[in-house]
Amino acid sequence: MRIGEIAAAVGLTTRAIRHYHHLGLLPEPVRRPNGYRSYGLREAIALARIRRLTELGLGLDEVRDVLADDAGRELTEVLAELDEDLARQEAAVRERRTRLAELLQLSRQGLLPGDGPVSPGLADLFARLWPADSASAAKDLEHLALFDAIAEPGLRERLYATLREVADDAGLSARMRQVYARLDDLADAPADDPRVVPLGEDLAGLVPDGILAALAGGGEDREAPGGRARLGTAFGDAFLDDFAPAQAAAVRHMLKLLTGTPRWSP
Repeated sequence: MRIGEIAAAVGLTTRAIRHYHHLGLLPEPVRRPNGYRSYGLREAIALARIRRLTELGLGLDEVRDVLADDAGRELTEVLAELDEDLARQEAAVRERRTRLAELLQLSRQGLLPGDGPVSPGLADLFARLWPADSASAAKDLEHLALFDAIAEPGLRERLYATLREVADDAGLSARMRQVYARLDDLADAPADDPRVVPLGEDLAGLVPDGILAALAGGGEDREAPGGRARLGTAFGDAFLDDFAPAQAAAVRHMLKLLTGTPRWSP
């Protein structure tokens, strides 16, 4: 048989067979006087076996181990490893589907940001903590959604644990909703609006100790005197630039009070 004939017989492409030759999975057959490869029953059996093994999910390196006489691995061992790998994949799929079901339920209830999905931790906090009718809260949630996507998991969970403490405190939650409403009122105000300083003071009084540390990111200036974190990073600068002038001034005043540095003064 020529390469096209054996490819059709075993359900492979000629390109795949040439690739198997290149990888050493299938020895080169004898060639006819005209230079064409000549395949026989042994090659067809070997190709059928390669196809079955790859359909089971084995990589080509694993197929080579199975086919090689001196590989030192039995087919049973390779298949057992494949079964374990598939079991891990099944568990990962189940976990993702569980998360998807949670997010889908929140989405149907209108409790997810429009740019979702986000992690279940942030989705739960959004439903409990952020007022749905506040533009400032929606923007804040977008910032956290970015943090949710790029933060190291341990850091993210520490932040959400702190925020859950706020969500569990009915008094703090109510105060947060009030300051979001006041932030909304500053959307068109100048940076020197007299409401800026009092709002910054109230914001500072609401920030739990762990939040600044989580949002500070890396860099040499991660810690300020007294162990408090600073937002002296590109992420922090971009965060402030996303607010309207008076809103940013209020946030800067809050940061000035929390970090003890004039860097963030309006």
